[in-house]
Amino acid sequence: MAKDVLCEVNSCKNWADGNKCNASSIYVVSHRGQASQSEETDCKTFEPKL
Repeated sequence: MAKDVLCEVNSCKNWADGNKCNASSIYVVSHRGQASQSEETDCKTFEPKL
């Protein structure tokens, strides 16, 4: 498993300095059957900052 997960979505509550994701787990799904490009996936771990 990856040690560091990078993320540029600073509007997510799991975003940390250095573009790190501090979520305890990451959930990524394909929104078009079998994905062949990153644009065909979505991060379901995203939670907006309040």
